[in-house]
Amino acid sequence: MAELPGTDRTLDLSRSNGRFTISTLISTEDSGRGPYVQGDTAVYDTSQGNHLTHNNTFYLRTFGYNTVDVVPTYENYANTKISGECKKARPTLADLHSFLKQETFHRHSPGYEPHRSDSFSQGGIDDATIDGDKKPEGEPVRFGWVKGVMIRCMLNIWGVILYLRLPWITAQAGIALTWVIILMSVTVTTITGLSISAISTNGKVKSGGTYFLISRSLGPELGGSIGLIFAFANAVAVAMHTVGFAETVRDLLLEYDSTIVDPTNDIRIVGIITVTVLLGVSLAGMEWEAKAQVLFFIVIMISFINYLVGTVIPASQEKQAKGFFSYRGDIFAQNFVPNWRGPDGSFFGLFSIFFPSATGILAGANISGDLKDPAVAIPKGTLMAIFWTTISYLVLSATIGSCVIRDASGNVNDTLTVDSMGCEGIACGLGWNFTECAQSQSCRYGLINHYQAMSMVSGFAPLITAGIFGATLSSALACLVSAPKVFQCLCKDQLYPAIGFFGKGYGKNNEPIRGYVLTYFIAVGFILIAELNAIAPIISNFFLCSYALINFSCFHASITNSPGWRPSFRYYSKWAALFGAVISVVIMFLLTWWAALIAIGIVVFLLGYVLYKKPVVNWGSSVQAGSYNMALNYSVGLNEVDDHIKNYRPQCLVLTGPPNFRPALVDFVGTFTKNVSLMICGNVLVGPCKQVLPELRLASKGHVKWLTKRKIKAFYTEVLAEDLRAGVQILMQASGLGRMKPNILVLGFKKNWQSAHPQTVEEYDHIFLFIVL
Repeated sequence: MAELPGTDRTLDLSRSNGRFTISTLISTEDSGRGPYVQGDTAVYDTSQGNHLTHNNTFYLRTFGYNTVDVVPTYENYANTKISGECKKARPTLADLHSFLKQETFHRHSPGYEPHRSDSFSQGGIDDATIDGDKKPEGEPVRFGWVKGVMIRCMLNIWGVILYLRLPWITAQAGIALTWVIILMSVTVTTITGLSISAISTNGKVKSGGTYFLISRSLGPELGGSIGLIFAFANAVAVAMHTVGFAETVRDLLLEYDSTIVDPTNDIRIVGIITVTVLLGVSLAGMEWEAKAQVLFFIVIMISFINYLVGTVIPASQEKQAKGFFSYRGDIFAQNFVPNWRGPDGSFFGLFSIFFPSATGILAGANISGDLKDPAVAIPKGTLMAIFWTTISYLVLSATIGSCVIRDASGNVNDTLTVDSMGCEGIACGLGWNFTECAQSQSCRYGLINHYQAMSMVSGFAPLITAGIFGATLSSALACLVSAPKVFQCLCKDQLYPAIGFFGKGYGKNNEPIRGYVLTYFIAVGFILIAELNAIAPIISNFFLCSYALINFSCFHASITNSPGWRPSFRYYSKWAALFGAVISVVIMFLLTWWAALIAIGIVVFLLGYVLYKKPVVNWGSSVQAGSYNMALNYSVGLNEVDDHIKNYRPQCLVLTGPPNFRPALVDFVGTFTKNVSLMICGNVLVGPCKQVLPELRLASKGHVKWLTKRKIKAFYTEVLAEDLRAGVQILMQASGLGRMKPNILVLGFKKNWQSAHPQTVEEYDHIFLFIVL
């Protein structure tokens, strides 16, 4: 019940930025200009009706379309990528609307530049096009799908588990169950890869990797909690891969009897020195880190070839004493079935040790801010990495299980003699007697006892050692880069207190140097454990938790039918994503139930904190779309519910005007609605329609915030009318939705009826007359 001022405002045509605008796109006298160049082009707003009459043919110059809208440019919506030409980015609505602003005629946003078609221009080559081909000085380094995603993911998957634990897992579980473990892991990672491909192609992907994808899909509550956990898990993974490297160095020192202190402390010393060197490489910048990754990739490929060649070379007597006899069917048959030993000798115990090797699929997505085109690079590179690494794991498990027996003494004198009695095991048929050490489980060599079995099988052992160095160091380096990148994006969003300090970036690539240092100290803390089998299960649950939320994000965005869910990657299924989320949670509890409870407890705690703080962010998450769907379905469902006296609720339309003008009236109605009944605060704005100003929308948001701050569950609505009586009639007829319509009208008592103008008193009285009628 407010009256608008009667002042007129003149619109500035040169700065008109309304939606319904038209612009000269082409004419015979200015054909050399681009479609958005200002020149003598005039811009008109539809509020000035005299410019858009049939006597004025200006609107017909939009290429024959009889419209007052700007005709969409074909290049914005078609796949017009040509070889040698940069792919055109699809502009947002804000970009399209802003082209008609005065400022944008001289300066366009870097994310989109309008393309001038040859059919619209007869001029020469644009100077800006020539300059665009030159890489500006200080431009950040960007990577393609091979170097930025596929190689990085493959190196992270080919980590310490491949060389140092896969032969041991094959000996424990047998070839058959080892393949089951590998394929179970690949099933989870492939479904997750498909989900992350769909999410990454649904919109522009910025830096932040997994955290960015989940938070922008499910919202800050789940995204923030999983981002913090995922960054921590990557920091712990740095320690795991570094310890694997240190174990190899320790074994070399023991082989030459050159220990530094003792076997355990040697791992700690070598590990801390190694992670310090990796920190220096990371601080040197992404370009140097990428070059190091390519070098590691070449070394690993050479070591693979060296291993495969070694499996077909006839075994020497020394290698036979260590259990290697080249390809034999009886060895394959014996190693095909499991032989559980030790505290980790169970299917899910081995699965928990192997699964961290599959977590490398997110290495490429974690540096999404450093990719040229994340929407193309992440799906292509991630899925190709999963395919090739799966093949390599299956081949290595089958080949080494066909060549090496489980137990061997390593003593060349343990050959089978004529008078040997009680020889047991497959080695007896091969001329060796390892019965004594096998029965006492004191054998030093063999597939189940010797972690360096691949080095022993290979044609040239130092190349396998180099491969172990390359795999462990590349994985540690990738995790050392991923953790700060994810954590930096989380810090910039300011969802949690006291972490903004680590969000500052340095250099042209916005490197999170402070995050690198924090990751370094976390890694050092876990390196001091010095036990690979103890570190690996710690991070399995955190990564599985991340995979579950990634898959659930894809499923939830699909099931809510959000208008913003339009991924260009089509090879995904919402039900497969749901299955991936469920199986990830199930595997968490099957691996280590207490660790799963701790991980879920941390997620719930962080989720509760963000829900309590309610950060002021709006990312258009699928949770918002789901809330709308639920509200709509329940509102429509109320139409099928008949009224009953037991379910009667007072649903009040309160003529408060601006609610903060009459807080007593609002509080009075709130005492019997009790936040469980409908309450609508109505405001009638008196004045001509043309004087509806943009400030009214801002005022409406302010009134809603006032009600929320006062903890009153109510709606606010305003109508524009010529007088108070007409406005109240509109409110009474149009307020509400379906069954949720007001059944009580509440208005304040008119205190100044004796001194008020007779017309206002008459309008007030006619409100009651309308109610009676």
